[in-house]
Amino acid sequence: MNEGFFEALAALECENSVEQQLLVEKVEAAMLKAMKKAYPYSEEEDFRIEIDPGTHQFALWMQKTAVDGTPNTPYEVSLAEARLIDPNVQDGDSVECRLDPSEFGRSIAQFAKQSIRGDLRAISREQMLQKFESKEDQIISVQVTQVEPGHGPVTVEYDKTELYLSSKEQIPGETLVEGQMIKVYVTGIVNKAKKPVVRISRVDRGLVRRLFELAVPEIHDGVVEIRSIAREAGFRSKIAVCSLDPNVDAVGACIGPHRSRIETVVRELHGEKIDIIPYSEDPEEFITRALAPATVISTTLAEDGVRAATVIVPNQQLSLAIGNKGQNAKLAAKLTGYKIDIRPEYPDPEKVETVPAREADTEE
Repeated sequence: MNEGFFEALAALECENSVEQQLLVEKVEAAMLKAMKKAYPYSEEEDFRIEIDPGTHQFALWMQKTAVDGTPNTPYEVSLAEARLIDPNVQDGDSVECRLDPSEFGRSIAQFAKQSIRGDLRAISREQMLQKFESKEDQIISVQVTQVEPGHGPVTVEYDKTELYLSSKEQIPGETLVEGQMIKVYVTGIVNKAKKPVVRISRVDRGLVRRLFELAVPEIHDGVVEIRSIAREAGFRSKIAVCSLDPNVDAVGACIGPHRSRIETVVRELHGEKIDIIPYSEDPEEFITRALAPATVISTTLAEDGVRAATVIVPNQQLSLAIGNKGQNAKLAAKLTGYKIDIRPEYPDPEKVETVPAREADTEE
């Protein structure tokens, strides 16, 4: 029986990533509860549990009262049997007797198993929280361990913990393969009180922010500041930056020598295009810059205080300003927080082409 017990113990240790000593303590506690349930009139100190994975020793002990004659209760042992343990035992003395685990019956064994499972769930929850609470709003490097066909969820591993990257949190067009190392953004932990689930993403704009913090020392050190980010994952991101040091070019710092820094981020994002925009406190100037690479003739803010603007661009720049499926205009709107109408310099009187890009949340 001992071999089977320690095989099960090893399996629990592996499945739950729990240190052996901690697991042994939890098993001892569960067995103690089961013994107390089986012998409710005994005190806790009447029991002793011996679990030694090194020698594969597993034994249960209980203090019983030696009686001269036939025992009448489970709390008693015959004097003859007691003297096999200790020859000096007298009638009425207490003697430690080894118990046969099979005596407990199936209900008590099931109680012990449930207690152990409950303890393991609590341990797993605590370990999960300890490991990931400090990782919220950060990026971590994970290894892809399983890829479901048809752009299904992807299983990744971080520090012996399995996480799941849902299909909607994967970069469109990106093909992940088993064994590949990728960076993901930890958006948060849900259901902390019961069974914590770590949410990770490759499409959240927070991933772009953290990647630039890693690639650009000036951002990490606080010399260059990211003021806002707009992203269409897998296609394009726009990042507004400013420098707190007049001697440091914010855009140049983000691009890096020979584009080395920005290319590091682009590679991690599966070739996603990235526009680095110099931030401006002047809304008109900021909107004009946000529509890059298009050239803007003029930008006029709405007079009624609404966060909206009308932008005039050269006719030949209209498609560039709007972008494929309105992408450039939408990203500019998200980046600046302004609704933007883009109009050509010389509109066709029969067809005026405008693009109202809805106002979106910005990241301060």
